[in-house]
Amino acid sequence: MDMDVEAGTAPLYPNLESLGAATAFVDEIVDIVESVPLFQGLDAEEIRTIAQFMPCFGAPSGETLLREGEPGDYLLLLLTGQAQVWKRDGKGQNRKITLVTPGTTLGEMSLIDGQPRFATCITTMPVDFAVLRRDDFSRLLETAPRLCAKFMLLLLQIMTQRLRETSNRMLQLGPLV
Repeated sequence: MDMDVEAGTAPLYPNLESLGAATAFVDEIVDIVESVPLFQGLDAEEIRTIAQFMPCFGAPSGETLLREGEPGDYLLLLLTGQAQVWKRDGKGQNRKITLVTPGTTLGEMSLIDGQPRFATCITTMPVDFAVLRRDDFSRLLETAPRLCAKFMLLLLQIMTQRLRETSNRMLQLGPLV
């Protein structure tokens, strides 16, 4: 039974095409689970349960999905297409961090801490993506606490891996002093 993931909440992307709950994409997510670290180790039924809490959207090329410095309390899971992630450097110049592809999650830090967005994400081709809001994450915790704990551990593993990669890149640049 699908939850009404938009009920009682302001629309996140009112100008984009709403694709309904991510349950419509469960088969695709299961098919690409090897490239979706957030769902590795989860079976199809667990993915289906989480997907009930995730609305999906379609966006054209050139659409800004996340903007650095803006408030945010949700993460995105890219289902199709590609997007570039940009970050302002110390001089205020935008620098490309990476190109993301299906299976990539974005915005995990803001989901956890509610702080402003760390970077900007702009689509480079049409994309479909799913959203997990903090309120829906809390509802998942109430509904399926064991699954939510398992999901949280996967989320923390992704964030830790990214922190390690970032630290290694910084070390390659040389001393920061």
